[in-house]
Amino acid sequence: MGSNGDLNANSECLSSTGDVILDKAVRQWITWDKNPQTREQILTLVREGSVVELRRRLCSRMTFGTAGLRAGMGAGFARINDLTVIQSTQGVYKYLVKYFPDLNARGLVVGYDTRAQASSGCTSERLARLSAAVMLCKDVPVYLFSNYVPTPFVPYAVMKFGAAAGIMITASHNRKEDNGYKVYWHNSAQISSPHDKEILRCIEESTEPWPESWNEDLVESSPLRTDPLEDICRWYMEELSTVCFHRELNARSPLKFVHSSFHGVGHSYVQKAFQQFGFQPPIPVPEQKDPDPDFSTVSCPNPEEGESVLELSLRLAEREGASIVVATDPDADRLAVAEQNDNNGWKVFTGNELAGLLGWWMLFNWKEAHPVPSDTERVYMLATTVSSKILKAFARIEGFHFEETLPGFKWIGNRIYELSKMGKEVIFSFEESIGFLCGHMVLDKDGVSTAVIVAEMAAYLHTKNLSLSQQLRNIYEIYGYHISRTSYVMCCDPPTINKIFSRLRNFEGQGVYPGFCGGYCITHIRDVTTGYDSSRPDKKCVLPLSKNSQMVTFTFQNGIVATLRTSGTEPKIKYYTEFCASPGERNISSLEEELTNVTTALVEEFLEPDKNNLIRRSV
Repeated sequence: MGSNGDLNANSECLSSTGDVILDKAVRQWITWDKNPQTREQILTLVREGSVVELRRRLCSRMTFGTAGLRAGMGAGFARINDLTVIQSTQGVYKYLVKYFPDLNARGLVVGYDTRAQASSGCTSERLARLSAAVMLCKDVPVYLFSNYVPTPFVPYAVMKFGAAAGIMITASHNRKEDNGYKVYWHNSAQISSPHDKEILRCIEESTEPWPESWNEDLVESSPLRTDPLEDICRWYMEELSTVCFHRELNARSPLKFVHSSFHGVGHSYVQKAFQQFGFQPPIPVPEQKDPDPDFSTVSCPNPEEGESVLELSLRLAEREGASIVVATDPDADRLAVAEQNDNNGWKVFTGNELAGLLGWWMLFNWKEAHPVPSDTERVYMLATTVSSKILKAFARIEGFHFEETLPGFKWIGNRIYELSKMGKEVIFSFEESIGFLCGHMVLDKDGVSTAVIVAEMAAYLHTKNLSLSQQLRNIYEIYGYHISRTSYVMCCDPPTINKIFSRLRNFEGQGVYPGFCGGYCITHIRDVTTGYDSSRPDKKCVLPLSKNSQMVTFTFQNGIVATLRTSGTEPKIKYYTEFCASPGERNISSLEEELTNVTTALVEEFLEPDKNNLIRRSV
C-alpha cells in the first residue's frame, strides 16, 4: 500500500491539473475505503497519473436502472465494491427510517448470489454481510440468508416477514466482472419512482461510512440477525402447489428433463421444485451445476443467448434421451427452454414464444378451476411494452384484461400489487428477455417456479400427443401468428447513444421524427423518454416518462411495431420488432420476409452501426 507521502505527492500532481473535484474524490476514497485491495487500486492510478481513469471511477455515481444498481466490481464511486455498497445501504437506512416509524420492528431482508472478484476482494456474500452490518449497527433486525439464494427468494421473504425492504446482491446474467444491488420495497416489488430517487438523494447525503458499518462481526454477534433460509425455502416450495395443476400426471410422465444452473444458484432449488410437483429431479449439467464466478464453460452467463451457450445442456439431453432442457440464469430469475424436434435438432424458444405457451397454460388451468365466464372479468395478464402482443390477442378473444408496463419487472411487480389491492388477480406476467411470473406468489420474475411449470405443461401436452412446439402452432392458429425479432448492438460510449437518439428526434435535421424506414411508412411514434405519442389526441404518452433511458417505438402502416431502447443493465441498444397477424392468416413466409426487411432497415438506417462504431451481436 502506498504511504501518505506517496498520496500527498500524487495529489499535488493532480491538483496542478486544476481538477479540484477529482482531487477531493481521491482524498475521500483513500480516507474512507478500508478494503486494502480497492484502496490500492486507486493509489496505483494516482501514482501513475491516470487522470482519465480516475475521473471515470471517482467522478460519477451509479444510479438505479431497470434492475437496481449494476456496474463492474472494483475501486471507485462508479463501481460495485465494499465502500459503495456501504454508502448505498446507509442511504437505504436513512430513507427507511423516515418512511417507517416501526423500522426497528419490521427489519430488512438481505440475500446474495455467488459472484466474486479476487482482484478487488469483492464477493456477493461479503457485500451482503456489509449491508447487514450497516443495518445492525442501527439496531435494525436483519434477515440475512446464510447461503446464496435465487433472487426471487428476497422479495418472497420481504412479503412473508412484513419487512420494510429487501436487498439482493446480484448482477443476474451480466458478465463476470459485474455485480449489482437490487432494492425491494415493503410491498415486495422492486423500488420505483419516487423511492429510487429519494434513496439516491439519501446516499449522497451520507457518503462517509459510519465506523460500525465496516464491522462484519455484527453479523455473527448481533441478536438482531436471523437466518431465514430454512423457513423461506420450505414456505416457497409448499406454496408452489398454487401453480401445480396436474400433480397426478407428473409422477407418471415418461418425459426426462435436463437443467443447467449456468454456474449460479439454481441447482438445488430447481431440484426441490421438481420434487414438489411430483417429478423426478431433472438431470443436472455436471459442468455447470455448482457455482463458478468465472462462468468457465460459457462465453457469457446469459441463457437468453440461445443455442450457442446451451451446448452442454443440449448434448447431455441427447445422451440421456431427455426431450426438454430448462436453463436458469446465474441468479435463477430467468429461464430458457429448448425442446428436441422431430429431426433430432433443437428448438430454443424465444421469450415471446415461451410467453405464448405459458400464458395459454395459466389461462387454460384458471378457466378449468373457474367455469363461470363472468369470473374472467377480474383476471389480468401483464407484459412489458417491448414484449410480444400475444397476451393482448388472448385478451381480445378470452375476455380478460391485458396491460402493458415500461420495461423492467419492477413495473410489473408494482402493478400486480396495485391490482391485488383492487381485488384483481394477475395470473401471468412476462418480459421478452426470458423473464416470467406464473401467478403472483412472488412480485418478480422467477426462473425456479417457471422451470417446473414448463415441465408440467410439457407432461400434460405429452398425454395429448403434443409437443411444446406443436402447441405453440395451435395457439398461433387460434390467436394469430406473432412473429418477433429481438437483438442488440453494443455501445460503451454514452455520447454516441445520445447522438443516435437525438438524430431520431430531429431526423435529417428536419425537426421531426422519421416518416419511413426501409421504404415502409411509419404511422405512429411513441417516445417514452420525452413523453410524446403521436397516436393520441393530446400527443402525450400514457406510460410513465423514462427520462433516464432512451426508448422510441415506431408503428408501421403494415402492422409491424418496432422499438429501440437502451438497456438498463448493460451497454446495449436493444431493438425489438414484431408482426402481429390476424387469426387465420397463414402466409407466414411473407410475414417473416417483411419483418426481416423492416428489422434490417431499422438497424442500418436508424442506428447506423458502421458509422457509429457499434458492435453487432455475434451470432
